[in-house]
Amino acid sequence: MSEGISKQLVLPKGRGFGLKDGVLDKDAFRKVIPVLAAQVPAEKAGILLKAPALKRSLIDVAKVKSVARGPNQDRLVLLKFTNEADLPPEALSFLHSESAELVSHELSFDYDYWSTDEVIHAILPEELEAGAPSGFAAVGHIAHLNLRPEYLPYKHVIGQIVLDKNPTIRTVVNKLDNISTQFRVFSMELLAGEPDFVVTQSENDCRFTFDFREVYWNSRLHTEHERLIHKFDKDDLVADVFAGVGPFAIPAAKKGCAVLANDLNPSSHKYLTLNIAENRVGTFVRPFCEDGREFIRRAFNRAWDDPLAPVPLPKISRSEQKEIRAGQRPAPAPGPRRNRIGHFVMNLPDTAILFLDAFRGVLSRANTDGRDLSGLYDENSMPMVHTHCFTRELEPEKAEVDIRQRVEEKLGHPPGEDTTYHWVRSVAPQKEMYCVSFRLPPGVAFGS
Repeated sequence: MSEGISKQLVLPKGRGFGLKDGVLDKDAFRKVIPVLAAQVPAEKAGILLKAPALKRSLIDVAKVKSVARGPNQDRLVLLKFTNEADLPPEALSFLHSESAELVSHELSFDYDYWSTDEVIHAILPEELEAGAPSGFAAVGHIAHLNLRPEYLPYKHVIGQIVLDKNPTIRTVVNKLDNISTQFRVFSMELLAGEPDFVVTQSENDCRFTFDFREVYWNSRLHTEHERLIHKFDKDDLVADVFAGVGPFAIPAAKKGCAVLANDLNPSSHKYLTLNIAENRVGTFVRPFCEDGREFIRRAFNRAWDDPLAPVPLPKISRSEQKEIRAGQRPAPAPGPRRNRIGHFVMNLPDTAILFLDAFRGVLSRANTDGRDLSGLYDENSMPMVHTHCFTRELEPEKAEVDIRQRVEEKLGHPPGEDTTYHWVRSVAPQKEMYCVSFRLPPGVAFGS
C-alpha cells in the first residue's frame, strides 16, 4: 500500500475522537479514499491480477477486494496508488499494452471496517492507550470484561464497541469486584446489549445452561476439564465434590462414567440438574446439594448402599441385532452396578485443600455405621483425589513443597510417592493454579 493510503487509514487518536457528548459517533469513523484502478473488460481482469509486472502495484488493503465492478460490465482492478505518476514504469507499460484505462475509484471505509482495538484506541486519550482493554472472556452470548478503574469513564462506550464488533455477543458485562461470596460468584454490571444472563455454553461435546450471575464458570478451564476427564476410565465411579453446573461430571458421564455430583450453591444445583437432563446422562449422574465435607463423608456409604448404573453397553450393529433375534448369538448383558469410587474431583481452588480433613476416618466403622468396606478398598484400589488449589510460589519446585505441606497438614498424613502436581494456569502476577493428584492413603481413610 502506498504511504499516502496508509496514512489515511490510520484513525486519529486523542481525547474525544469518535465521541459526541460521551456517546459513540459512528459517522466520525467514515473515510473515503480515492485510488487508481485499471478498467478492463471482465475477461481481462484475471490477466492483470496474475501479471508479474503488476505484482507490487495491486492494492493490499485488508478486507478490500482487488477487483470491483465498473461501468458496462467492465472490471476495475484496484491499484495501491492514488496518482498515475506513482506507478512503476513496468506496471504502466503493461497496462498500456493491455489497453487498460486508468480511472479514479473511491474506497469507502465506515465504522464497521475498523477492528475493536482500533476503535477503542481511537476513543481513548493518549495516556490510556498503552493498557487499553484488548480482549474479553466469552461465555455463551455474554462478553465479560474486567476493566481497570481508569477505563470506567469509557465503560459503556467500550461495551458498545465490543457488542458492535462481535456478532455472536448480545450482552456485555463488567466485573465489579473479586470473587468473595460463599458460592464464588461476582457482581457485574450491564455495559451494553440485552439484560439476558442465562447462557448456553458448549464444551467437551456437552451443552451447559446457567445464569452467569448466579454460578461460577470459567471458560479458561476447558483444557483442565478435558485433561482430568481423560484420566477417567469409562467404568469409573467419580465423586465430584464441587461440581458447579457440571463441566467435569457431565462429560465424564458421556464417556461412560458414573458420577456423584455435588454443589452447595442452590443455583448451581438447579442448573446441574437441568444440564444432566438436557445432555441425557440422568442414568449415570446423581446430583446433590450439600456441604462439601458432608458429601465426602457420605459418598462411600451412598455408593455402597445404592450402586450406580453399570457401564453402558456397546452399540451393536443391525446385523448383530438380527443374529440376537434369531438366537444365533446371546444378547449382551449389562455389567455389575458400580459401588467403588475411583476418583474424587475437588475443583474449588481457593479452599479445596481445607476440605481434605473430611477424608480422615471416612472408611472407618464409625463413619460407615458398621459397614465393612475394607474388601472394596485396599492399598491398590483407594480412590485418586484431584484437588485444585492456588499457590503464591512461582517456581514449580517451591510450589510443590508449599502444596504438599498444606495437603499433609489437612490429611494428617503425607501424600504418596505417586503424587503429581499439574500446573493449570497463572491466575494473577503472583498467583498460580495447580491440581495436586494423589491416591487416598488407607491410613487416613481407615484411621480414627
